[in-house]
Amino acid sequence: MGTFSTVEEAREHFKKDKFASSAGMQIDDMTENTSLCSMLLTEAHKNAYGGVMGGVIFTLADFAFAVVANQIHNLSVASQVSINYLSAPRGEKLIAKAKSIKEGRTTTIITVEVYDDTGRYVALFTGTAFKL
Repeated sequence: MGTFSTVEEAREHFKKDKFASSAGMQIDDMTENTSLCSMLLTEAHKNAYGGVMGGVIFTLADFAFAVVANQIHNLSVASQVSINYLSAPRGEKLIAKAKSIKEGRTTTIITVEVYDDTGRYVALFTGTAFKL
């Protein structure tokens, strides 16, 4: 059994993540080792060239990563992460699907696929979570 019994319990816990909350990120669904998070894109998320800021994409991926990591091992922190940006988002919404691919006693490897609401694949994030 995970840290959170329900998705509502996880949402309540992650309301304390003020940066993600203020950016409009939310938990849509979760299981024992997956999460689905999303956010609507606004003008506040754009860079000087009118595209979505890379940090927005990274933060959504990191948020989905944190939900899975802390569902598996509470309290967990990232010890290593990387992201590959694949395409600029074209839609109005970003979606991040996180999945644990290897769970150990003290570390968990998680991948996060980020895409937009048009189905465009935006980024691939991989991270290692460390249980405190």
